[in-house]
Amino acid sequence: MSVSGTQVSNRSSAEVHEVVVVGAGVIGLSIAYHASVRGLKTLVCERTRIAAEASGVQPGGVRQQWSTDVNCLLARESHAFYTSLSEHLRTSVRPRLEACGYLFLAHSPAALERLSANVRLQNSYGIPSQVLLAADIAELVHGLDGEGIVGGSYCAEDGYFDKPQGVVEAFAQAAIERGTRIDISKVTGLKKNGDGWELLLDRGPRLYCDQVVIAASYDTNEILASLGLELPLTKAARYLFLSDPIRERLLEPLVISQELHFAAKHLADGRVLASDLSAQGDPSVERARWHDHVRSVVEQILPILQYVSFPLLVEGFYDMTPDSQGIVTSVDGFEGLWVAAGFSGHGFMIAPAVGRGMADLLEGKDPGDAIGQLQASRFGRAVLELETQVV
Repeated sequence: MSVSGTQVSNRSSAEVHEVVVVGAGVIGLSIAYHASVRGLKTLVCERTRIAAEASGVQPGGVRQQWSTDVNCLLARESHAFYTSLSEHLRTSVRPRLEACGYLFLAHSPAALERLSANVRLQNSYGIPSQVLLAADIAELVHGLDGEGIVGGSYCAEDGYFDKPQGVVEAFAQAAIERGTRIDISKVTGLKKNGDGWELLLDRGPRLYCDQVVIAASYDTNEILASLGLELPLTKAARYLFLSDPIRERLLEPLVISQELHFAAKHLADGRVLASDLSAQGDPSVERARWHDHVRSVVEQILPILQYVSFPLLVEGFYDMTPDSQGIVTSVDGFEGLWVAAGFSGHGFMIAPAVGRGMADLLEGKDPGDAIGQLQASRFGRAVLELETQVV
């Protein structure tokens, strides 16, 4: 029997979807939304709940300062989507993108030259970032100690959503309104079935579809293993310290020092975020050391935060790739199987462009140069282009 072009064995009455997306994080939901806009009959499978993993703890940052052509293009497209979010997604909570700016600091001439090269690249794609000298930074950031800072890069358009989880939920709501269904079920394996795919679930009947997209972040390989496949994806922990809400605004914009492994931001909900970007290990053992590092850098460059306490430690995980860029790829030898994972901590920032690009691929269209460069085949090259502005 043929249903939607898929041959279904022994399931003559089975419901067959054109597309099944595995994973209800922001990437999976953006794909589902964009697929549903194209009229594709779409189902999302999620093992627990919407935004259960990294998408549920990310603080909502949206920036355009990157070091590779691919990420600049995806970030620029996604920023345009996010600044007109209400035109694309109807939401009950109405999240708002606050253009507070992102500031990358340089403590050495070599670091400033790297940031300057990145700014030149960003500017070539219409991103309005700029290089600042130490005197400019002192005027920009109230409460920053400029001693030892030689300059930095800044983009005033970069910012944070005041309700970041509302954005993730808005993708889900918009997809559902267009006919997408979200099922809470764990995909335990995949099988080729005629021209399409059969998905094995931990409970309930099997699913059948023409095309399947694995957007399960660092768990993607667990699903691909049923086909004997593995992609270069690793799970990496990241940690954020958060203060209690503080009414007085202490810090604008977001400040990042990659050389000092530090980032800090006053969020819209009043909490101050601070992070030791080099934090690794068991938080039950290392928390005090990470906190001491944050405190040391605060005293060095942001004394305005010296009396802020950080009682909360939030853990999240990145799905990293060898070049810190995402994978948006077909899988050789498995027609109709796609992967969208490995976004290395910036999936939220580029989710609109990734969703649009994957919808193009599902329809057999050209997704553009940026998406085209994220094929997994690139990992066979002798030299990869590394994204250096990962935070």
